[in-house]
Amino acid sequence: MIKNKVSIIGSGPGGYVAAIRLAQLGNDVTVFEKNDIGGCCLNVGCIPSKALLEVADHVYFLNNNHNFGVKVNDYTFDFKQAQNWKNREVVNTLTSGIAMLFKKNQVKFVQGEAKFINTKQIEVDGKSYNFDDAIIATGSRPIELKTIPFSENVIDSTGALNLEAVPKELVVVGGGYIGCELASAYARLGSKVTIVEAADRILINFDQDMVDLVVQEFKKQNVTIMTNASLDKVEDKGSCTSYVKINGKVEELKSDKVLVAVGRKPNTDNLNLNKIGVEVLSNGMVKINDYHQTTIKNIYAIGDIVEGLALAHKASFEAKTVADTISGKKTKVEYLAIPAVCFVSPECASVGVNLATMDKKIHAASNFPLQANGRSISLNNTDGFVRLISEKESKVVVGAQIVGNYASELITQCALAIECELTLDDISLTIHPHPTVSESIMDVSELGLGLPIHL
Repeated sequence: MIKNKVSIIGSGPGGYVAAIRLAQLGNDVTVFEKNDIGGCCLNVGCIPSKALLEVADHVYFLNNNHNFGVKVNDYTFDFKQAQNWKNREVVNTLTSGIAMLFKKNQVKFVQGEAKFINTKQIEVDGKSYNFDDAIIATGSRPIELKTIPFSENVIDSTGALNLEAVPKELVVVGGGYIGCELASAYARLGSKVTIVEAADRILINFDQDMVDLVVQEFKKQNVTIMTNASLDKVEDKGSCTSYVKINGKVEELKSDKVLVAVGRKPNTDNLNLNKIGVEVLSNGMVKINDYHQTTIKNIYAIGDIVEGLALAHKASFEAKTVADTISGKKTKVEYLAIPAVCFVSPECASVGVNLATMDKKIHAASNFPLQANGRSISLNNTDGFVRLISEKESKVVVGAQIVGNYASELITQCALAIECELTLDDISLTIHPHPTVSESIMDVSELGLGLPIHL
């Protein structure tokens, strides 16, 4: 028995996950997508950027593998072939997979720009579609600075992911997740990279001791980092001249390309939301309640268009929770542990309470260096540490930070510990396979108990 007729605008990690789950729960689902199936994440965001980073890591290894006794005197690197692999073998595989999953779950897909006619109808290319409930999952897009408009050589993250050649010199405006990941990729591919950041440091959402290690690695890659700096203007005359104001002076930076990565804005401006009574905040975000209902109760909003971290996995979590609510199991969207990862070198990952937010009266932090981890030593990659933050009395784990090899994978164990309210004892008594980097999580829990084996 069909429970509801649901329309979803957007097919990214929020939209497509909501569609599949709603269909599994017996709903009649239609997804509307303005661009390519899979949204920003799969086409011009998370997935292709990680593919590019993987290529960069292989190139970097060829140039820095002497400790292993491997010497490569000569090799060729075809960047166009790498881009083709990224687009065909990675992006297309995943996006076609979503199309297959839609078909498998009888989710209807409509290509075109959708707008609300009223609180029960959507219009695409002059054709109207009725719905009982709707989910807005339209994601976000790069911010374009008025003083630095995009041009052939002044590009956003989408443009940076689809360059035909590795730029000799690249200026990256913005030292957040996106800017630093792409800076890391192109520096490893051979670009001379300069990061221009307005704040006093890059990656401001991570603890300082984590960022310090990233800065050290950037220096090894000859990346220049300019903090407390602002980009006044860029002249694009086939190549770029950037005018950067720093310490009261203006410096000129020459580069082939300028990547502007200063944030993203929600895609809410062309949906007729105000017309139908859905309240949109001054920053473009959609106002929601604890169930992610908008001011129109049968219309929901998830992902980058609502307040909170703009993370694909957050959008997917919200999608499944909202799907439950629409299907009759009303469930609040509650976050206890949302991991955040930046795929720079070394990788940075954090979840729950961090050093900046911990209360020293009730919390304790323990750091275990990867220099004492056998697997990290065998990988010739010991930069970094694992930190657990726990309550002093109960020893319940409330936060974790990992910087180093496989941080993006290891942080999930910590997130699960927080979600399940595990203690340091619970983790230390869990047998970890040897030799693995994951043992460092066991080691740091023992350190927090005052019983370290490897320190």
